[in-house]
Amino acid sequence: MRPNTPDLARRETILAAAAAPFALSAAAAAMFTTARRDDTLTVGVIGCGGRGTGAALNALEAGPDVKIVALGDAFADRLEGCRRGLAEAGGDRAKVAEANCFVGLDAYQAVCATDCDLVILATPPGFRPGHFAEAVRTGKHVFMEKPVAVDSPGIRLVIDSAKAAKDRKLCVVAGTQRRHERSYLQAMERLHRGDIGPLVAARCYWNQGGLWNVDPQDGRSDVENQMRNWLYHSWLSGDHIVEQHVHQLDVMNWGFRSHPKLVRGVGGRQARTDERKFGHIFDHFGLEYVYPGPEGFGDAFALSMCRQQDGTPNRVEEVFTGTQGIAQLAPGSVRLSGPKAWQFSGPDPNPYVEEHKNLQLAIRTGSGLNEGVQVAESTLTAIMGRMAAYTGQDVTWEQAMASEERLMPERIEFGPRPVAPVAVPGRTKFS
Repeated sequence: MRPNTPDLARRETILAAAAAPFALSAAAAAMFTTARRDDTLTVGVIGCGGRGTGAALNALEAGPDVKIVALGDAFADRLEGCRRGLAEAGGDRAKVAEANCFVGLDAYQAVCATDCDLVILATPPGFRPGHFAEAVRTGKHVFMEKPVAVDSPGIRLVIDSAKAAKDRKLCVVAGTQRRHERSYLQAMERLHRGDIGPLVAARCYWNQGGLWNVDPQDGRSDVENQMRNWLYHSWLSGDHIVEQHVHQLDVMNWGFRSHPKLVRGVGGRQARTDERKFGHIFDHFGLEYVYPGPEGFGDAFALSMCRQQDGTPNRVEEVFTGTQGIAQLAPGSVRLSGPKAWQFSGPDPNPYVEEHKNLQLAIRTGSGLNEGVQVAESTLTAIMGRMAAYTGQDVTWEQAMASEERLMPERIEFGPRPVAPVAVPGRTKFS
C-alpha cells in the first residue's frame, strides 16, 4: 500500500470533471464482454467509507461467485478500516492483497488499472463524473452510488460516459435502489398501465433529523477536513437535496416517465448554522416541480420537501394522484386506492442486494443494462431544485442542463479551501 504522506497527497491531483477519451484496446474490449474464465466476477471498490464497504458486502451477498480484489480511497485509515471489515464479514472472497490497495486522490486510476471486471464508485459525489469516465475508458462494468454529480458540467460528462458504456456493452447500475425494489416495481407497473388514471399531481418527502458530522482537525488541510465532512459542502455532496432527496425525485421521474420542465421553490439554513460543523449547505427545501401533464389536463405538478433538522417529524414517502385514484409509496408500505385498489404483500427482498443481483446477471448475460442516463437525469432534477432555492428564481430543465456553474473544481489537491459563503436567494446566481 502506498503511504498517505502529506507530500504525496499534495502531489496527487485529479481532474474531477474533465472529459476522458473512451478508446479501448482490443484486450480491454474482450475483457468486459463476458465474465472471467473461472466464472468469478472480480470487483474493485473506489471509496472505502460506510457506503463503499456496504455496497461491497451487498455485491458479495448478491452472488457466490463474486470476489473483492482491489480497494482505493483518498485516506489510508478509511481504506484499512474497509479492508478489515470486508475480510471479517466476507471471508476469503473479501481479503484484498496489499498490492491491490491504493491510497490518494489518484487511487481510482490505480483500481481501474487492475484487471477487475466491475468497479463500485462510492466516493463523495463530486468525484463521480471523473471516476465514471475513467471506469468506462478502462472497460469496467460499473455500480455507482447516487447522486452521480453535483453540477451540470458533471452531469453532461456522466451522460457522455453512459452513452460510451452503452456503445461498449458495459453494464451500469446506480444506487437508486427503489428501481430494484419489488414493491415499487409492482406499483409502478400498475401506475403506468393506468390503474389510477392519468397522473395530474404528486408529492414527495424526505424529512428527518440531523445526520453525522466530522469535526475539523487543525492538523488537516481545509480540503481534507471538508472531504471527511463531505455531506456539508456542496462541491462534494451537492447539498442534501442532491445527496439524499434524489431518491424521491428519481421516483417522481419514474412515475411521470419524464424529467421536469421547470422548478421553483425556497430553502434555507435554520438549524445547522455552525460552519465548522456543518459547512454551508441548507437544512430544508420546499419546491414545486412542473412535469408534462396528460393530454387535456395541462401541466402536472409535484411538491418536493426535504429537511434535516433535529426534533422534527420524519417522513419518507412518494405519492401520486391520478384522475381515478392515489398511489402511496414508502418502504414497507406500498398501495393504490381507487376503483383498482391494491396493496403490496409478500416478500420484498433487500433492494440494496437486488440491485447487485441485477447488475451481476446483466454482466453474465450481456443484457446491456445501463442506468447511467436515467440516474444523471434524476440527479439533475435535484440539482435544478437546489439552483432554484439558492437563487430564488424559476429554473427550466434547459437552463439546468446548459449551466456552466461548476461546484466541483477541475483540479483538487490537499491544501487551503475556505468554507464557501452561504447561498442567499435573490443574490446567488448561476451561469
